[in-house]
Amino acid sequence: MSKPLEKPLPPADDDCCGGGSCNPCVWDHYYAELQKWRITQAKLNEEALKEQQ
Repeated sequence: MSKPLEKPLPPADDDCCGGGSCNPCVWDHYYAELQKWRITQAKLNEEALKEQQ
């Protein structure tokens, strides 16, 4: 089984300028990494369930 990835941490309050014009925003990057993490976690959970059978 693969080693689980660490869950990404949200940006600190002072990482975001709050202006709304950054492209990509630090929050865009965070949400993309969080989505990758969730997909990986789901795959790992699925593998773990198959191993238990």
